[in-house]
Amino acid sequence: MKHMKVEDIRKLAVEEIRTKISDSQEEVMKLRFQQVTGQLTDSSRLRTLRRDIARMQTVLRETERAAVEGA
Repeated sequence: MKHMKVEDIRKLAVEEIRTKISDSQEEVMKLRFQQVTGQLTDSSRLRTLRRDIARMQTVLRETERAAVEGA
């Protein structure tokens, strides 16, 4: 799966971003478990997911700050 682009993340609603972050964190946990047990075949997926989570958290924070400053 290809990483999410910032432009695509910005188009999502805040709740959608939060849901995607939660789902991605769950997937990271599963991938870490697979890595420990030796079942993980694509180790680069972990890195990609962690970076996607960071991107989504950054956009979410930017959105929240803009809402506070705009109010």
